[in-house]
Amino acid sequence: MTGTTTTPFSAADHKARMERAARAAADAGLAGLLVAPGPDMVWLTGYTPTAVTERLTLLVLAPGQDPVLVVPTLEAPDAEHSVAGEALTLRDWTDGKDPYAVTAELLDGRGRYGISDNTWGMHVLGLQRTLPDSSYAALTDALPMLRAVKDAAEVELLAAAGAAADAAFEEIRKVTFAGRRESDLGRDLAALLRRFGHSQVDFTIVGSGPNGANPHHEVGDRVIRRGDMVVLDFGGLKDGYGSDTTRTVHVGEPTEEERRVHDIVREAQEAGYQAVRPGVACQEVDRAARKVITDAGYGEYFIHRTGHGIGVTTHEPPYMIEGEELPLVPGMCFSVEPGIYLPGRFGVRIEDIVTVTEDGGRRLNNTGREMVTVD
Repeated sequence: MTGTTTTPFSAADHKARMERAARAAADAGLAGLLVAPGPDMVWLTGYTPTAVTERLTLLVLAPGQDPVLVVPTLEAPDAEHSVAGEALTLRDWTDGKDPYAVTAELLDGRGRYGISDNTWGMHVLGLQRTLPDSSYAALTDALPMLRAVKDAAEVELLAAAGAAADAAFEEIRKVTFAGRRESDLGRDLAALLRRFGHSQVDFTIVGSGPNGANPHHEVGDRVIRRGDMVVLDFGGLKDGYGSDTTRTVHVGEPTEEERRVHDIVREAQEAGYQAVRPGVACQEVDRAARKVITDAGYGEYFIHRTGHGIGVTTHEPPYMIEGEELPLVPGMCFSVEPGIYLPGRFGVRIEDIVTVTEDGGRRLNNTGREMVTVD
């Protein structure tokens, strides 16, 4: 990414997001937010530096104050001409000056600040050294839902990314699997995602046969054989918003057991989706999907949470997991992806991105969930 617009939103959109974030910080009892380059800065401002280096770049948001971007002088022109440049006050610093002293002038020396998770440790320590009475909380802990509720435009960008991933799946199912390496299929999937508009491919998991029993296997040199179950999980960013979908196919005709396991996962995925509606706790989505698999006798082989949020990153809050009592809210977007993993044999996972609507849920992936056979 370059030091310009990275999401298709206006300066007014980003200004509203920064104001919302400052209010959320105040509601959480924080003096403000400190945001380093990364997904939070992209979402808030649409800007990221041309190169992220050891030089401090930090967005300072506080209730009742204009947003300020502390930026190295050599990066200031890009920041000024970024989409949110007119909504930001720039405070630049040159090499040889202390950027923490520059930043300290904008902060309450005794305040507690939310700070973006990916802020470099050297920068956190530099602020603490300059303002020893200040304190900091990771943004994921302090404001975990900051980006969780998407507006209508964001949902449609996620839907477009999902449709592009669906198109990639419809194409990959037409190719020959048997006799090719997992890495070959992984390259095919990456190329298809880019063909259908993705600017960034984050992962292409191709887990064939026993490798499918490892949920995060990605790809290897194993040659795919007839009789293999193959887990395909892939996604990335299109127009700044994420895709993430999983379908499990079979090379040739499956056995009765393989069909049964796939049907159980499909039923579990449907149960998780049907549990989605406003006001329901996140954990209820996990419980609904997990109950189907447990009742079928495979509970010990469902070894991960049912879902994760998605937006300007492919993994973010909220999480569909036991113990998460946060209620679902219209505009939240997350995966529903139960699976069964039989060590040394095969795995099955089916995943859609779902958004919460006013009265239920809407799938953002719409390829078939039934067993698909490939050559």
